[in-house]
Amino acid sequence: MAATGITMRCDECKMENYITKRNKKNQVEKLEVKKHCHKCNTHTTHKEKK
Repeated sequence: MAATGITMRCDECKMENYITKRNKKNQVEKLEVKKHCHKCNTHTTHKEKK
């Protein structure tokens, strides 16, 4: 199994809010999702941290 844990970071405030898993063999590009940021108190784009 090639699933590894990744950290999601808010684009607005750069706070690391979420931890999720992604299979690097099936999904080559970085993950980008709209999620709620507790610091910004709104829905923002969260991208995979390097």
